[in-house]
This record gives sequence, C-alpha cells and structure tokens, in this order.
Amino acid sequence: MRGKVISTDATHVTLAHDAIPGFMEAMTMPYKLKDPSVVSELHPGDTITATLHVMQDEGGYHDAVIDDIVVVAQARPDYKPAKQYHIPQVGDPVPDFSMLNQNGRVLHLDQFHGKILVATFIYTRCPLADYCPRMTHNFADIDKTLAKDAALYKETHLLSISFDPKYDTPAVLRSYGGAYTGQYGKEKFAHWDFAVPPQKELDKVLEFFGVGVTPGENATLTHSLSTVVIGKDGKIDAWYPTNDWKPAEVVEAIKKAAAA
Repeated sequence: MRGKVISTDATHVTLAHDAIPGFMEAMTMPYKLKDPSVVSELHPGDTITATLHVMQDEGGYHDAVIDDIVVVAQARPDYKPAKQYHIPQVGDPVPDFSMLNQNGRVLHLDQFHGKILVATFIYTRCPLADYCPRMTHNFADIDKTLAKDAALYKETHLLSISFDPKYDTPAVLRSYGGAYTGQYGKEKFAHWDFAVPPQKELDKVLEFFGVGVTPGENATLTHSLSTVVIGKDGKIDAWYPTNDWKPAEVVEAIKKAAAA
C-alpha cells in the first residue's frame, strides 16, 4: 500500500492511502503498526509504502497490521531529513546517471536520448514475488510485445536497475537477466540491460526516482517500487510507483511517447 500519514499514536498510524487493487478502495483510516517503534520516524504529511497484513475467516477480514514501512517522501517542516526524495513528475528531465551493466560496461542514461527508455528498480535476491520478480516478469512481457513491432523495438530500450551493488555484480546481473529473458548464457542484452549504480551515486539515483530502501532481515532489503517511461528527449513521460501496473498499460505509454 502507499499513502500519506495523517496522524500517529503509540501503536497506530492513520493513513490516507491509495486503492489496493482487488482488495479495498482508497480511504483514510488508522492501522496498527506491527513494530510500534517505527512511529518515531513517521510524521504527518510523510508519504510511505507498506505491506498490509490481515487475517481472514468466515466473518471476513480482521486484525489488520502494517509492516515493511518505507518513507519515500518526508514532510515534517522542523527537521531536515537525511534523504530528500523526489517524486517523479511528467516532464522532469532525468539526470545523466551512470551505472555498470551486466557486461561490466558503464552506461550513461544520456546515451539513450533519441530512444524511449523504460526503467524499473529491482534487486536479484528479492524474495517477494509481487515486488522485484513481478517487475522483471512484466518487463519480459513488455520486451516480447515490443519485439513484435520491429520499428517500435528499434526505438526503445529496457533497463532494470539494481540497488544492491555489493551483491549484484555484472556476473550476477547477467545470470539473472538471462534467466528472465529465457536465453540464459546466449542472451546478448541488445534491448534490455541490467545495471547497478556505483555505491557513491546510488542514493542520488534512488532519491530522484522516489525509491526508498532500508536493510531488512537475512540480507533482504525493504523497498518501494518505481517504474518510469522516459521519452526520447530524456524527460519522464509516465511514472508507476506501485506494483499494480500491467505490461499492456506500459506498452501503450511507450506507443504514446513514440508518437509524440
């Protein structure tokens, strides 16, 4: 779920949150915190992502709690947060970030000017099927769809950006990417790159694209999501901050950007 903090008490946070597709409409209501100690990090106006857990029986849903909270935009006026997250907007120019791809080569985002670049954020060890694996499966579907239109395929490029530089080396990214494209060791990565920013630049990349990442248990990372369509001019054409988008939806955004 994704929402804005309205208020907090010792054990609850009241959120004005977006709809949770297939489960509930957008609404404002209090939620119990699985870990009440995080309440000190939450302030009215902050935007967060979180995982909602509920019990279900014959009487319906009950005992809702939220966990895996990531603050993706901070709003408290009387302190300066350690990180200032940018909320991507259509028309925002994308900085020329650099990163190392699966072939050990340095990529610059500016090199994709003149093409439509579709980027998402993942890390290869992600254990949650609805997060990184879903994003990568969706990108595989997009790649296959675009390949059916030679002209559009030539005008586009896909980029999966890892935020785990310590583990996601070029060799790991190459293996991961080849598995999802289905080409394994034969994959040439001509249309879809898997890359990771250097540690010193990682925070800037995550902050610009609105990706919150915090260490979790057993070497996992708790994180939010971000997928963008960047036009030929290097400016954002569309942004998807959750996991509820469909490949067909992004393909339509790509076609719209191509026709602009």
